[in-house]
Formats: sequence, structure tokens, C-alpha cells
Amino acid sequence: MKKILLIEDDLKICEVIEKYFSNKGTEIFSVHDGSEALKIADYCLGNYELVLLDIMLPCADGFEICREIRKKSDIPVVFITARAKEEDILYGYGTGCDDYIIKPFLLSALYAKCEALVRRSAGKKTDSILECGDIKIDTRRLVCSVNDNETELPRKEFEILKYLMEHHNCVIDRNTILDRVWGYDWFGNDRVVDNHIKKLRKALGSAGGQIKTLVGRGYKLTER
Repeated sequence: MKKILLIEDDLKICEVIEKYFSNKGTEIFSVHDGSEALKIADYCLGNYELVLLDIMLPCADGFEICREIRKKSDIPVVFITARAKEEDILYGYGTGCDDYIIKPFLLSALYAKCEALVRRSAGKKTDSILECGDIKIDTRRLVCSVNDNETELPRKEFEILKYLMEHHNCVIDRNTILDRVWGYDWFGNDRVVDNHIKKLRKALGSAGGQIKTLVGRGYKLTER
């Protein structure tokens, strides 16, 4: 491991983890509040191999941060937290984490888990290009093109399209799209999805027809 992002507001825990990992040859970059972590999730996750993430943070909690990371990256995420209730653990995995470690923990065990996750992640294909019919998106550069012409998409429309492309030819219901794009804590009307799908089709122009509506079931992205 070369570089890990540690998101933790307890400075003593940061110091202990930084010292142990540094002695193993791994650089740790620490941030101590949720708002700074969200900025990093937006712009520079590619600088790191893994994220260690506390849940109880000022400004934004770990669950929210993990959801934001998952919209942009498959980087391994490990929760390190004192929240040991079953519902918290299940919710944590639901946000997309790769492991959930309860404080206090053995530093040696934490390091071994991180090393295994980074090794496994490095063995996966990292192609950031998704294609379906006339549509192509680059999930790292957040760029969409139709027939090789770049098309400007607002963030929500891009995230919806990305999810549909990852599951093309599958029927995706509104609630699933809400959970994946807006988050599990969304309490608004699910018709918001319809409005964004309408905008997405318009932005895609001639390729907008690839998004099919299945009445009473949801949406499906097809090759044509």
C-alpha cells in the first residue's frame, strides 16, 4: 500500500494509525471533518488506494460520505467506528463499504484487512468507460458522449445514466434509482426520478430513446 485517506475526527486515533501504517511504509493523509472529506470525494480520490472512514464526524457523517464516494469510485472503503449496533453495521454495508471494523481494534488486524482489500482491488479491471448503443460515458472524467459528441449532463442526470448503463437491459424501478442516486435517507416523492429521466432523454438527443419506460415497473436502458 502506498497512500491511504483517513477520515477521523479523533486526533489521538489518527496519530496512532498514522504511526503504525507509516512504519509499514504506507503514507496516511488525514482529514478531520465531513465537509473536507466530501470535497476530496468530489475531486481527488484517485490519489488514494483505500479510505478509512469514521461514522460520527462533524459537518457530514460517514454514511453520507461513503454514498458520495460510491457515486464516483470503487475505491475500497473501511468503516472504523464505535457504532456496534446491528442496524448500523447493516446500514454501513448498504451505503457501499467493503468492511466495517468496530473500535477498539488491533492495528495489526486493521492493516492486514486494508492490505487484502487493496490487493484485491488492484486485481480488478479498472476500465472507466461504459458504452451502450450510441451512448458512452467516462466515469472517472464524468464525461458523456453521444455518437462521439460530448454532451453536457447535470450531476444527477449523469449519475442516473451511469447506473442505468451499469445495469443495461435490466429493469430498474424508481425506488432503486432513488436509493442509488439520492441516497437511502431520501424522503421526497419518487416522481422526482421521472422528471430527471425526462431531462436526461432530452440531453441525450437522438439516443434518448434508448431509455425505455416500462409502465408500473421502471426504466430500462437498451442498445437502441
